[in-house]
Amino acid sequence: QLQVVESGGGLVQPGGSLRLSCVASGFTLDDYSMGWFRQAPGKEREGISCISASGRDIRYRDSVKGRFTMSRNNAENTAYLQMDSLKPEDTGVYYCAAGCIGLGYTGSGPWGQGTQVTVSS
Repeated sequence: QLQVVESGGGLVQPGGSLRLSCVASGFTLDDYSMGWFRQAPGKEREGISCISASGRDIRYRDSVKGRFTMSRNNAENTAYLQMDSLKPEDTGVYYCAAGCIGLGYTGSGPWGQGTQVTVSS
């Protein structure tokens, strides 16, 4: 069964940091670009970042540039999202997915169950 599982979410104060992990199973991670997406309460899902299969190309949403860093370790079948200088507007459910172009999900690979990130004092 092809799946990705996110972890690392939680409650953090504004200005704090979190590191999300996305572990893939049932397939080889280096066959896919990987993306992070989020959905805030009452808002549409939006793409946060997308990293190419090789890891050489990374795209970020403007609102997270300079604060979030996406990476991947194909040997560990894991993708990461380091989130620094978090803001209340970063609150939402964060999803990992295999297969992205730009900041969109291609549907070519599995989509995770999500991990909640709450930024609040």
